[in-house]
Amino acid sequence: MSTVRLAAVDLGASSGRVMLAHVGPGQLELAEVHRIPNEPVRVGNTLHWDILALYRGILDGLRAAGPVTSIGVDSWAVDYGLLDASGALLGNPVHYRDSRTDGVAERVAEQLGEEQLYTTTGLQQLPFNTLYQLAAAAGTPQLDIARRLLLIPDLVAYWLTGQLGAEITNASTTQLYDLRRRAWATGLMADAGIRSELFPPLREPGTRIGPVLPDLGLPGSPQVVAVGSHDTASAVVGVPAAGNRFAYISCGTWSLVGVELDAPVLTEASRQANFTNESGVDGTIRYLRNVMGLWLLQESLRTWGGPDLPDLLRRAALEPAFRSVVDPDDPAFLPPGDMPTRIADACRHAGEPVPTTPTATVRCILDSLALAHRRAVRQAQQLSGRHVDAVHIVGGGARNELLCQLTADACGLPVLAGPVEATALGNVLVQARTAGIIGGDLAALRAVLRETQHVVRYESRGDEAAWRAAETRMGG
Repeated sequence: MSTVRLAAVDLGASSGRVMLAHVGPGQLELAEVHRIPNEPVRVGNTLHWDILALYRGILDGLRAAGPVTSIGVDSWAVDYGLLDASGALLGNPVHYRDSRTDGVAERVAEQLGEEQLYTTTGLQQLPFNTLYQLAAAAGTPQLDIARRLLLIPDLVAYWLTGQLGAEITNASTTQLYDLRRRAWATGLMADAGIRSELFPPLREPGTRIGPVLPDLGLPGSPQVVAVGSHDTASAVVGVPAAGNRFAYISCGTWSLVGVELDAPVLTEASRQANFTNESGVDGTIRYLRNVMGLWLLQESLRTWGGPDLPDLLRRAALEPAFRSVVDPDDPAFLPPGDMPTRIADACRHAGEPVPTTPTATVRCILDSLALAHRRAVRQAQQLSGRHVDAVHIVGGGARNELLCQLTADACGLPVLAGPVEATALGNVLVQARTAGIIGGDLAALRAVLRETQHVVRYESRGDEAAWRAAETRMGG
């Protein structure tokens, strides 16, 4: 069977990429052909995504990629664009870090009932879930005249093909999706005062959405294929695990830490631990917890003016362990801004030594993040009953050798780091299967990854007593 060329549009919270893959028997090669800056824009008091600049970058990247058989689009979750009756976009999508949802989650959860929300949707309480964004937008002219709501990858697919739909892995992140019925939670929408007709029909990963519109001027007539359009869903496909006894950490701006299951965990203990059940490719459940992730490091680097990160990491590795720890999930760390000052304030408030240099701050961040990974991996096993033998770190965090080693030490398990481009690889693997180039289930797709992708193994060398003491200081 011949090799095919496939394009993956992978939009992250910090940047987007168009990736070109060559896929054939025993072959899976991936190269970046275009990078797209993704800088939010504040207008008045509202933080927006610059979706039109992203779309222009996507088209530039697809033209640079040349002729391809198909295109798949994935992005971050929860955010959306609203369309009017003619299909025109009603303003730039609001950023999930915008303050409009402050206090909204508590009010809506009290109105609808936290237990009922969890047993219906299986989602953890996060202040920026789509449900709360829509509650915050209630009564605005834009929402009142809207006729359709499209999550970010579905909006891009609509602009490429003219076809409306909602891919299921991303729909499951909205807190408006009935996990067991695999359908929109229309009853919950009615109780929340949200119009169910805003939401388009659902579609599964692997569905052919349609050909690219001719007037876009892209070479050939590529199909747009629904992949795991939530980037974490594609990243989990891109985990090169053998068997099912593994935990994954999709590590970038966020760390998504969990296990892959056949059925959701909807117990009260799971709700209290704030674990989420999201739909995965092939009917799986991504049972995970959101950890704030490398956002703390990214914002610190921005505040410091972009110092040399490899040098900072080398020096941070020589710093004393556990001098200062914070809880990465502290809501104070969610907005953009001066992160080092907020970390210092959190240390001061908790009675921790205050890091006074960038090197000490970086070590505080990475120790704290490894502790948060430890907590989430252990809770995922306890709550799901799924024992794991290894932790796979994929995404940009797989490049961070210090974080990978600290995570292995913290979890007391080997860490297998890579591939860095797991999201794009998972995206193109689903496309390749749709094209008939690769057959089989998720295990077969992951076997291709093990044959073609480089993975680095980190053995645990941790002092369990020291990690346990540090976890107690963090509040675990």
